[in-house]
This record gives sequence, structure tokens and C-alpha cells, in this order.
Amino acid sequence: MRGPHNIWRLIRTGATLERTGAMNVVLDAFEAPKALRIVARVLARPFMWLGYPGDPSMPPATRALTALGPAYIKFGQILSTRPDVVGDELAKQLRVLQDQLPPFPAAQARAEIARELGVDPDEVFLEFSEPIAAASIAQVHKARLAGTGEAVAVKVLRPGIERAFRKDVDAFYLAARIADLFAPGARRLRPMDVIEHFDGVVRGELDLRLESAAASEFAANTKGDEGFKVPSIIWHLSGRRVMTLGWADGVALGDNDAIDAAGHDRVRLSHNVLTLFLQHALRDGYFHADMHQGNLKVAPNGDIIAYDFGIMGHIDEYTRRVYAEILFGFIRKDYRRVAEVHFEAGYVPANQDVDEFARALRAVGEPIFGMDATRISMARVLAYLFEVTERFGMETRTELILLQRTMVVVEGVSRSLNPHVNIWDVTEPLLTDYIRTHIGPRALLNDLTQTARVLTRFGPRLPRLVEAALIAQANPAPPPPRQRRWIALAGGLGVALGALLVLALEGLF
Repeated sequence: MRGPHNIWRLIRTGATLERTGAMNVVLDAFEAPKALRIVARVLARPFMWLGYPGDPSMPPATRALTALGPAYIKFGQILSTRPDVVGDELAKQLRVLQDQLPPFPAAQARAEIARELGVDPDEVFLEFSEPIAAASIAQVHKARLAGTGEAVAVKVLRPGIERAFRKDVDAFYLAARIADLFAPGARRLRPMDVIEHFDGVVRGELDLRLESAAASEFAANTKGDEGFKVPSIIWHLSGRRVMTLGWADGVALGDNDAIDAAGHDRVRLSHNVLTLFLQHALRDGYFHADMHQGNLKVAPNGDIIAYDFGIMGHIDEYTRRVYAEILFGFIRKDYRRVAEVHFEAGYVPANQDVDEFARALRAVGEPIFGMDATRISMARVLAYLFEVTERFGMETRTELILLQRTMVVVEGVSRSLNPHVNIWDVTEPLLTDYIRTHIGPRALLNDLTQTARVLTRFGPRLPRLVEAALIAQANPAPPPPRQRRWIALAGGLGVALGALLVLALEGLF
């Protein structure tokens, strides 16, 4: 429940970071300026005793995030894929958040299955293992079906996870509201929209029926993709809090030693991770949006196996074309065209200078091209990109958050397999093919064909619609009486002022 009590949650967040020793680790990882370090320490230190102690056996950052709760763990999972941003040591420490969190007892999981599916686990499963992986929202058990002996994975939500996430997200809403009210420079980032988007994603992840449907659709889209596999869903043993799917044998994509021991080519795998993600995003507009190492395996034959489909991304055809043109422009070093695409799509306000924006993009791209990936500081690149977006008044595009975030995560996974991977060289053939088929004469013909189909479908209604429009234009409605207009205006203004007052009170308290 949103309200003033969430201030306490935010205070405890800072206190926990300070108490566990994670504050310095985080500030160092992000190369925070001296002024920010001073402010963070001064605000957090007096409340240090209020922080959660966490598990002393864990490294500081992992200890703090696990103590704070599932939403914070999600954030740590993202950082664990970016050793180029937070450093190799911190990324390695955070990787346990992907699937190595403390589990809940198997007996409790059996009780959840019986309650959710209305079946006796001993009757439907010949075997039911102890937890083999535990993440922030659910844990997984290996089982064997009684009827067929087929090996399956059974995913069960953590008891009480919905309430725990609700508490975290409510605190995030308060933080976003405070940023909106007291940090005008952050408004272009639309923090409230970002948190609402995150909230919607989390709600979907907490209903395993939706995840089962997502896995089924994703499997249908990718069934012909070479080197990629999605386990099948066992529908009669799946519900809101339980999901059963085919077992996938393989080694974790984050375990380089095991990958090498199995004889797999890590360079090839690093390329496949990038190209498969872009292929799904551009071809289908439907992609796995949580592709960290904990959700990927390598099968004995070298195929990449994806699982955990709680977060999926969807982008429409127009956005796909814009995204592809931007990436393709960077590859070709056509910064002017990249800038024009941003303006055409409305990502940059029209009152900005396109040439200046193109030069700013050149300053981002040129230092990266031709340089070994191990020498590129992504932390500095991202910091400069933030400066560029602020300078040109670019607002956060919530519809692109999952796509952008997943691209960052996937690149991080690829680099963990092959530190020298060059994202531009790997993705150029795929982007070139997409541009050729989706932007140009062939794409125009397809668009006209689709438009003709829509007109054909609505053809019988067109004469009536045109007639109604012409009648409305010839007989405009009379304006309302002046007094009524003023009453309506006063009422609307009152509602607006009331809403603003409510927002201000929520932000202050």
C-alpha cells in the first residue's frame, strides 16, 4: 500500500547498504563522484543501526540485496551480467542472485503444488527432488512423471512472494514521486512511468499461467531456429503458482569452466546469444527479456536452451524498424541518419538541432569502433549517453525499456563468454538482412498490401462513415452556453488542483 510508511522502507534501504558495507562497494563500482559519495554516506550513516544485517557469510553487495528483498535482487541480477560496468569481482559475487538464493523446504513446495493443482504430488510424480535452483521469485525442482517417467522441471512460487514484491514496488513508487517533485532534471526520465512499467512486468511474472502461455508462444515462434531450444509446457500440471515443463539437460551458460570442459566453443556461443536475441526481437517482435546466465543453458549438442519466461518483451513493427535503423546507422557510422531517425520517431524534441545531435552520437560511437572490447569502459559510455539524453531533452521511452535493458544484459552475457566480442561485427549481417527486407521497396509493397486488406475488411462500412463525417462537418454542434463552459472549466481546474495536492502530499510524507 503506497503512502508515508514507505519513507521508512527507503531509509532502511540506505541503512542496509551502509551496515553491510555495500555502500562503498556500489559507489566504487559506478565510479561515483566525490560529492555523491559524501552525500550518500552522510545521509546513511546515522541510520546504519536500522539496516538489515543480512547473511554475514555473503559478500557485502549480495548480502545487502538479499536482505532487502526480491525487487532489489532483480536489480542485482541485471548488474551481475555487466562486469564491464561494475567490475569482474562484483559481477561474480552478484551472480549467485540468479539461481543460488536460499531455498524454501521441498515439503512446503509439495504443499503449494497440492493446494494450487488439487492433486497429490506423490501420485503424479515418481520422484521429486530437493530444490536445484532458487531465485528471487520461485525455485525449481527436478521431478519424474508417474505416467510416462518423463523428467520434468517443476517451478513453484515462493510463499508470500506477492506481498514482499508489493512492499518493494510501493517504496519504488515513493522514490519516483520524490524524484518527480524535487528533481526537475529527472522528469524527462519519467520515473513514475518506469516504475509502473516495472510493476506491470512483475505482476505478470507472479502468475505462472501467463509464463506458461509466454513459453508456449515463444516456442512456436522459435521452433525453426538453429541452435536454440525452448522446453515444452506440461499444461495439466501448471497453474497460477506452479509451472511444469520438460527437463533440459545442459551446463549453465555462466559457468565458463564447465562449458570448456564440455568442449563447447565459447566464441560461437557468444555470437549466438547476440544474434538469437536480435532475431527474435526484430523478426517476431517477441523476445525473452530476462536473458541472464541463470536463465540459459548449453545443451550437450551446443544448443542454447532458454527457460524462465516470466519477463517477455513485445515491440510493434514500426518500433522494430526504428530500432534496426538506429543500430544499422551506428554500424555504418552514419551518425546523421541515426540522428534523423531519432527525430523522425519523436525520441528527440523537434526544437533540437539534428546536426548537433549527430555530432554527440559520433562522440559516443567513434571511440568504440575498432577497439578491443576489454578496453572499453561501458560505465563511462553509459555515463556519457546519459549526458547526451539530458542535453537534448530526450524522455524515457517506457515501451523500449525492456528492449534496451535486455540488449544490455545480452551483451553482458556475450562478453562473459568472450571478452573480445564485437557486438557491431556480430550483428551487422542480421541487421543488413532485416533492413533489406523491411525498409525499402519490398517493405513498401508489403505495407500497401496490408493497408489494402484493412480497407477491404472495412469496405462495406466506408460509405456510411464518410457520409456521417460530411454531415457532421456541414452541421457543427452549437457551442455550450458561456456559463456552462465556465462551470466545466472551474470543475476541471478543481479536480486538477486536487490531484496535484494529493501528489504533493504523497511525495512529502
